[in-house]
Amino acid sequence: MALVEDVFTGDISSITTIPETALGNGIIYMKADGVISGIKVAEEVFKQVDANLEIKLKATDGTHVKKGQAVIEITGSLRSILTGERVALNFLQRMSGIATKTHLMVTLIQDYPCTVVDTRKTTPLLRILEKQAVRDGGGKNHRFGLYDAVMIKDNHIKAAGGIMNAVQSARKQIPHTMKIEVEVENLQQVEEAIESKCDIIMLDNMDVNMMEAAVKRIAGKAIVEASGGVNENNIVEIANTGVNYISLGSLTHSIESLDISLDLYEKKVII
Repeated sequence: MALVEDVFTGDISSITTIPETALGNGIIYMKADGVISGIKVAEEVFKQVDANLEIKLKATDGTHVKKGQAVIEITGSLRSILTGERVALNFLQRMSGIATKTHLMVTLIQDYPCTVVDTRKTTPLLRILEKQAVRDGGGKNHRFGLYDAVMIKDNHIKAAGGIMNAVQSARKQIPHTMKIEVEVENLQQVEEAIESKCDIIMLDNMDVNMMEAAVKRIAGKAIVEASGGVNENNIVEIANTGVNYISLGSLTHSIESLDISLDLYEKKVII
């Protein structure tokens, strides 16, 4: 779909300026340090453009790469290489940006028994790739969609008439293998969530003092997740409260793509 969006009826620039028989190779290389993600996705882009291209992967998803390092070499039709260039780089840059940001957050709290997870705040239709990038960066995935876990948020609580009503109603209708998570905003709701016997309690946009009080009150009766307003400046303080998981929408919705480029060479070169 991405290739159809970009190429549609043909790469006019390449078709009109490059002889059909022209061969060469291109090197995709890093213009910044980071954690690479999307190598296999970029490879698939070039395969779909031209199955005759020779593709050599010089890095593995989830590994640290340095500025100037080559990560993919493509040999074959120059037209085909340029046709696939932008789509491949778009996937590679965005996924690597996510992986790099995730790695930073994971590293900051590596001394705490706490796990960094993502959210559903992903680019439409790219969730599976963006969640892969989170894993490549050392984080874990929260639920993939609305279908794989019960997550009772503020509007569900309002519509159901309270936390207890919502949890009891859900428990009656789901298999015993499915977990129920409840989002809470204050200590009164924490008490209600504990009483409901839900599996996970999410502390939403609480300050650190309230989080500490909530974790102490929950005391292992449920898994505790912190969410809302988490960034590199406060994630350590949040991890120190004793929560089990920290979820960050910013891993996918407010990401800076990693700088990656492609250069063509008339003759095959190895970097």
